[in-house]
Amino acid sequence: MDFTAPSPHGGMGATLVDGGVTFRVWAPHALHVWVIGDFNEWDSGNNPQFERDGDGSSGTWSVHVPGVQAGQEYQFQVDTGSEVVWRADPYARQMTNSVGNCVVYDPDSFDWGENGFRMPDWDDVVIYEMHVGTFGAGDVEGRGSFEAAIGRLDHLRDLGVSVIQVMPPFEYAGDISWGYNPSHVFAVESGYGGPDAFKQFIKAAHEHGMAVIADVVHNHIGPSDLDLWRFDGWSENDGGGIYFYNDWRAQTPWGATRPDYGRHEVRGFLRDSAMLWLEEFRCDGLRFDATNYIRSVTGGTWDGGAAIPDGADYLSWLTTEIRDSQPWKLLIAEDLQNDPTVTTMTEQGGLGFHAQWDAGFVHPVRRALTELSDEHRDMGAVAGAIDGSGRGPAGSRVIYTESHDEVANGKTRLPEAVAPGDADSWAAKKRAALGFVTVMCSPGIPMLFQGQEFLEDRWFDDSVALDWGKSEEHSGIVALHRDLIRLRRNAEGVSRGLRGVGANFLRVDNEAKVIALHRWAEGGVHDDTVVVLNFSTQVFGEFAVGFPAPGLWKVRFNSDSPLYAPEFGGVDAFDVDASGPEMDGCEQSAVLTLGPYSAVVLTRET
Repeated sequence: MDFTAPSPHGGMGATLVDGGVTFRVWAPHALHVWVIGDFNEWDSGNNPQFERDGDGSSGTWSVHVPGVQAGQEYQFQVDTGSEVVWRADPYARQMTNSVGNCVVYDPDSFDWGENGFRMPDWDDVVIYEMHVGTFGAGDVEGRGSFEAAIGRLDHLRDLGVSVIQVMPPFEYAGDISWGYNPSHVFAVESGYGGPDAFKQFIKAAHEHGMAVIADVVHNHIGPSDLDLWRFDGWSENDGGGIYFYNDWRAQTPWGATRPDYGRHEVRGFLRDSAMLWLEEFRCDGLRFDATNYIRSVTGGTWDGGAAIPDGADYLSWLTTEIRDSQPWKLLIAEDLQNDPTVTTMTEQGGLGFHAQWDAGFVHPVRRALTELSDEHRDMGAVAGAIDGSGRGPAGSRVIYTESHDEVANGKTRLPEAVAPGDADSWAAKKRAALGFVTVMCSPGIPMLFQGQEFLEDRWFDDSVALDWGKSEEHSGIVALHRDLIRLRRNAEGVSRGLRGVGANFLRVDNEAKVIALHRWAEGGVHDDTVVVLNFSTQVFGEFAVGFPAPGLWKVRFNSDSPLYAPEFGGVDAFDVDASGPEMDGCEQSAVLTLGPYSAVVLTRET
């Protein structure tokens, strides 16, 4: 059949151009490369043969095949010198499945329309972490799709979240997965619906006023269903070949498949994948999984002998490009080492992420909420979690009490951790609600995990769908989350302080187990906010606390309201006039009432 090799056109993978498709692949050690597909009836005797590009030094091969169209399937054949192997295109934009055929994809075929969506300001970000397979599961347990998830977007819009963080939706091995085992980093999981389904989800989210962040995995690839392994036949030390380290740096907890960040072709491969989601798919940011394993073999960057300088350099190189070209896109790292270097600008020697998951928040707060007895709750540790001192500025810390990691692998949902086997109990509901208030009212970027808003009590299992019946059963708890998110985002214009970076502890009372916190942006009416958290079962009929300004302070939220659950105590919280004596370093004070395991939020009215 007719073909031109090497191709005069650019692009890696399969690129629709000039009435056909240009195929290009990096395979520096191959002796020959061919493409085979349904366009030539899979006839190995009639395969278009690639030629090396240029003088051959780039290691890429290409061929242009006229007449090939979008939707047609293909594979590469690579002569390694010892055998001819079939390989999936590393840049394949669509797969029939993780061990199936590549599909030629037309990136211009999707109609985005125009809805005028813009990424919310960083101080208006409230993240909802979603696993597509269980969030949108339909008739088949754990086999949800983007189409089904679109049907649940009204729930998220009404809840008030501003950003959806999608756990890795890229083609993975098998039918069911968390997504952290990507086999093809340019293809969207076929079981979720493929690339157009992901685009449709993003378009629908934008139409609902919500941004979408994709969770990407650059710390390892696979390790199974991995055609990248010894792609062109070359390897050293029993390693994975051209895409991977072939020495001690290859080893990760998930297999010896750490990409070679020091090789510019591999860096470009990962970079191109990241930019695909930001540019063509219009994702509003990226969350990078386990960046500590990109910059360290052991995941602990304090261990200098395990450091991977190439990995740290790769991350700062990539974030610099994204920040320069798309500064409104949010970049989040999961590094979990409380290392402010992660969110330090690259020109100052940092990795250049906007934010990172804050391990220094979640663990002390969950520990305090799950202690059996009040006397063992450490308010100093909770205050340290809220304050974030030494872990970066407020806006650089993603704070939460539940995430996919915190509710699986031997860990449980917070209500279940509070009261094992009795997650519907008063104590479980009260403390889970108190934890969410702590998240929403602390300085940082708040995040919740799917189902948290309706007291999902089962640990995260990628084969078990969310129990959406709980959203009706616990509609009051859903309302509690909705009210808190609206307060955090200043939806009514009365709580601007919760979006600010200002934070000062008025009281950290380890005897009473109460924390009083002043939050503000610029200060003043409808800005200054006082948050009082009662981590004890005691009811306080008269709890005096200092207030940062005199005048009327209105109660905007009381977690003990029976509107949220009929068994809540209904200890009323009243508006106060801050005209009492000096207290807590303030020139005035007021007396509050506090329900057990409850929180009250007041904002300045005059």
